[in-house]
Amino acid sequence: MKDKRILYVSSEVIPYLPETDISSMSFEAARMVNGLGGQIRIFMPRYGNINERRHQLHEVIRLSGMNLVIDDLDMPLIIKVASIPKERMQVYFIDNEDYFKRKATLTDEEGNLFPDNDERAIFFAKGVIETVKKLNWSPDIIHVHGWLSSLLPLYLRNYYGNEPLFSGAKIVTSVYNQSFDESLDTNMHKKILFDGLDNDNVKHLKKPTYVNLMKTAIDNSDAVIIGGDDIPAELSKYLKKLEKPVLDYKTPEEFSTAYQDFYNTQVLSQ
Repeated sequence: MKDKRILYVSSEVIPYLPETDISSMSFEAARMVNGLGGQIRIFMPRYGNINERRHQLHEVIRLSGMNLVIDDLDMPLIIKVASIPKERMQVYFIDNEDYFKRKATLTDEEGNLFPDNDERAIFFAKGVIETVKKLNWSPDIIHVHGWLSSLLPLYLRNYYGNEPLFSGAKIVTSVYNQSFDESLDTNMHKKILFDGLDNDNVKHLKKPTYVNLMKTAIDNSDAVIIGGDDIPAELSKYLKKLEKPVLDYKTPEEFSTAYQDFYNTQVLSQ
């Protein structure tokens, strides 16, 4: 992995949020590549329950100041950055007062999904891509974790399909068992169509359940990693029909060699 550039895009990363399969693997995979001499960038949302003072987040003025259009509304993009202690790894945070100021991640105190999670996902995907463009950093692999990140492959392959910076990038999506029972806003597909994408691009998102969000990410990825040991049965069935590389679930103790081999022999070799 030496000198390879890998962009990690995740809904959660330790130490900024509690330890889960997603937050742990987003951190461990990046640390593994970093330790092997690869170049990494990590992006996640700047939720309001992240302690900015404790983690020493600060705004990057040269990257902030852009407006992203979400369903015909201009939403300001703020970029913050922090360094993970002892790891020499920087994390970029996508922020916006309307979408990410609330003191929670994806649900309210009663466990209900926030009604604007669909727009937050669109904003996060476009915000990551626009920021990487400003950094002028061309990744070899883009590795996506968590359903809030699931629209990034869709936007990268379609809305940003002619962007030279990403022309050689391979997209890997990790599928986990951290899902939700309800559906996001049923107008989600219309908000994506507003950006000029085709109906076929959003065929799964007419009913934006967890499974359908992940199917959309999978369809627009070059390879898939099963990140949890008990993913939904419908997704397991969907993955078995794919004509693209799929890496079976690996425990935290055995993932390192498996991920290296998968990146090198299945992803980059395409």
